[in-house]
Amino acid sequence: MNSIRKRFVIRIALPAVLTILLTISCSTRSGQMAGRGAATGAAAGAVGGLISALVFGGDPAEAAARGAVYGGSVGAVSGAVAGAQADQAQKQSRDAKLEQLKKKIGEDAFGGLEALADCKHEVAQGYARTAAKSGNKDHALAGLWLEVLTYGDSRQESQARALFPDLIAKDGQIRSEAQAEETMRKALLALMDIREQYKMPRVCQ
Repeated sequence: MNSIRKRFVIRIALPAVLTILLTISCSTRSGQMAGRGAATGAAAGAVGGLISALVFGGDPAEAAARGAVYGGSVGAVSGAVAGAQADQAQKQSRDAKLEQLKKKIGEDAFGGLEALADCKHEVAQGYARTAAKSGNKDHALAGLWLEVLTYGDSRQESQARALFPDLIAKDGQIRSEAQAEETMRKALLALMDIREQYKMPRVCQ
């Protein structure tokens, strides 16, 4: 009788326990994905600030920090519910600033930010090349810088340097290949610092 009762209890309890464990696992995984998406989004916003500084001038580190403040919204692209529990007014402010960044560097360059932050170089290059063909000179320059940084970050430095003449022709702040090299190096270090700040791999594998 006791044996029958034990088997009955196990048959009833086991599915319940499995359901609880599965729910906990799914919740943990969802939380991890949301956390990663938010981190990637913030990093992407910082990268956007960095590229904005390359195109329009200013301190890249300061621009990157400013971009990170509202960059969490970009994480929504990868499944994170950015700002879902945040104050609505703050979310609207971040979204408005995010829209300003998109207008400054163009939708195509903007689209490649998260891909570069997340080491998805082929995706970033696709956006970069499209942006570089834009009729808007600022958007085209943002795309060109995105392309240079993506090549440099993926250890294809010869391809990055092949674009230096275009940078000299289109970027009024770059007057020589040596200056282009130095600027690229500093920007790549800033990119790695951004990743490290948001608990992402500093160097792409």
